[in-house]
Amino acid sequence: MYLFLKVALASLKAHKLRTILAMLGVFLGALALTGVQHVSMAMVRQAEMEVEKFGPNLLVAQAGQIRFSRGGSIRQNFAAKTFTPADARALTSQLPNIVAHAPFISAQMPVRAGSRTVPSRLTATWPSFQQVRAFYPAVGRFFTWEEEENRDMVVVLGQKIAQRLFDRPEDAVGNQVFFYRAAFRVVGVMEEKGRDLAGDDQDEMVLMPLSTYMRRAANQDWISGVYMQLASGTDGEKLKDMAARILRERHNIPPGGRDDFAVITAKETIKLQKQALDLVFTLGVISSSISFAVGGLGILSIMVLLVRARRLEIGVRRALGAKRRDIVRQFLVESALMSAAGGTAGVAASLLLTGGLAVAGVFPFVLDAGLVAGALAGSALVGVIAGAYPAAQAAGINILTVLREQ
Repeated sequence: MYLFLKVALASLKAHKLRTILAMLGVFLGALALTGVQHVSMAMVRQAEMEVEKFGPNLLVAQAGQIRFSRGGSIRQNFAAKTFTPADARALTSQLPNIVAHAPFISAQMPVRAGSRTVPSRLTATWPSFQQVRAFYPAVGRFFTWEEEENRDMVVVLGQKIAQRLFDRPEDAVGNQVFFYRAAFRVVGVMEEKGRDLAGDDQDEMVLMPLSTYMRRAANQDWISGVYMQLASGTDGEKLKDMAARILRERHNIPPGGRDDFAVITAKETIKLQKQALDLVFTLGVISSSISFAVGGLGILSIMVLLVRARRLEIGVRRALGAKRRDIVRQFLVESALMSAAGGTAGVAASLLLTGGLAVAGVFPFVLDAGLVAGALAGSALVGVIAGAYPAAQAAGINILTVLREQ
């Protein structure tokens, strides 16, 4: 085998341009297959990470409708005023396996500290928000149930809001921020969290007691919705249907009528993400298959030319005792080596691409060893198949005919 590899490398080195052109198709096929697959898996992993950020085993009921984008992210509309605290109480009292819950109101509002004013995503909620959303303060504390009851003017800032207003998050605690002319005391700064499923940056969030917002800031009777944490192992889809029935009955929506609310589970977006990526996967398989086929044809044509160019070498080797199977093995090794080299380069390029995207923070890095091994094995197999005909052609060369031609 060592001799076969040595002769194969010498032959490929002697025909560099032909070799590179023959490898190109296999290179593109391996790049398309592993690249598309790894990016798809990275996108699914990103969706799973976003679900973890959104909160464990979360069920959300909210006013208005939710629109799902192609990528699986959600777009929320909190403009509807039909969801009430009584709706939240009905859901949490009638649905089984609710571990904790937190009603909430979402609003966009500028927040000011000194001469600095920045836009913020205001969330008015209960102290149980921390547990339900798995989101805790990094500096200071969260507001308490007593502060919720007393409608105290306190807030907890997101990391980025705190940095923009006070430069350092720890400097924010104990200071005041203003919503228009109303002053609020900062009691804590949340941990860094990143974007949630709706694409909202949770580090741009400002949290305040729900009662404070409803009675002292806005004087409103409706809420945006309620977050509900389910017990581990609970069938979220079943509870989602139950919640929808409860809300339709409470809102007097007739059969066939359009809902004025939405109920979703965080894990639902992973399914949507995978569905959106099915088409990408199919296109990747088709494009890589075409590239592998083109690469195989390229190797076939190059090997046929090499057989013709090396007729004398083949004749001499046969005259010195080489058997037909030795000639077949030689050309199969050369074609497989050529194809495997192209496949290896394609896999390496795809890993560099996905690694670059991970470093840039676009997607998390995902490595599927089985996929890489399959792409490399497939590349070598393409070479063996493509080299079968030229190898048989080489083995069939007549020694006397070749020597007579010289």
